[in-house]
Amino acid sequence: MAQIGVGGSSGTSMNAVQTQAVASPPGTAIAPGIAAAPRGRPAKKKSLATHLRRDWVMLLLIAPGVIYFLIFYYIEALGYVIAFENYLPFMGFVHSQWVGLDNFRQMIEDQAFWQAVRNTIVINGLQLIFYFPAPIVLALMLNSVISTKIRRLVQSIVYLPYFISWVIIVSLFQQIFGGAGIVAHLMRGLGMPVINIVSSPPLFKWVILLQVIWQGTGWGTIIYLAALLSIDGSLYEAAAVDGANKWSRMWHVTLPGIMDITVLLFILRLGLILSNGFEQILLQRDAVGPAAGEVLDTYIFYHGIAGGQWGITAAAGLIKLFIGTGLVLGSNKLAHFFGSGGIYQ
Repeated sequence: MAQIGVGGSSGTSMNAVQTQAVASPPGTAIAPGIAAAPRGRPAKKKSLATHLRRDWVMLLLIAPGVIYFLIFYYIEALGYVIAFENYLPFMGFVHSQWVGLDNFRQMIEDQAFWQAVRNTIVINGLQLIFYFPAPIVLALMLNSVISTKIRRLVQSIVYLPYFISWVIIVSLFQQIFGGAGIVAHLMRGLGMPVINIVSSPPLFKWVILLQVIWQGTGWGTIIYLAALLSIDGSLYEAAAVDGANKWSRMWHVTLPGIMDITVLLFILRLGLILSNGFEQILLQRDAVGPAAGEVLDTYIFYHGIAGGQWGITAAAGLIKLFIGTGLVLGSNKLAHFFGSGGIYQ
């Protein structure tokens, strides 16, 4: 290598070399025996076949779920064409009379439809306010239990109601809160007026809410407990060193740690704002009457399958689909605006 310089001139010569190295194009000599490194080329984009070969195991694992949604959701959605027809099952999709938007017009003019919409929104609104936070609160309580044995025991107990069918749950509530139930006998023994809670139209929505909380809260903690376990323990140690008490640690460490999964589940819940537990409502609708117990799912059942108004109920299902999709997309955009990942980027 050529000598750069000696004594005091070496620093000046080195600066000149560095300047020339920056200014010189790739591949040109910047000094005798010194060459600039070629610039890196952008990575070549991998083909679809490459991704398929690399991820074939993962794709094989998700294939059953994809096939399920494809058959029972996407292909089934083609049947919504009957929303624009005077559909008759024995004539089929092709030969039924095309009526355009007449089914939507008749549905909008039906007071029972708006009654079902109102009941659906009220029930789901109560569940968003009271039921949605319940698994979060229970997960935080379980996470604070020091004893692993006690925590596992409580988890096993609160998971059990999820595996009980709605028929049994409704029967249990009837035996406890019905006219001949335990609560009624207690009120009668105390000389109080007896109230048949499960058959009371004003209390019906609260009974539905109580049933959902009792049945689903324990199962809903699974996701939140997994999210809590993923929080780095050093964050709690650093917060404790800084003098944060347990409430401050929960507010500044725990809740931000589960915020993304909470937002994701909330967005998915909004997409079901016009859907209720069909079996749960159907089993109790007749006890309180359609005015209090009719929701969109039972409206579609009684007017479509039982009443033969296929086109009108398909129109109701199509409206549910569009409103649910719009709420998911809109709330996801709002989540991005506030810095959350949402359900997709």
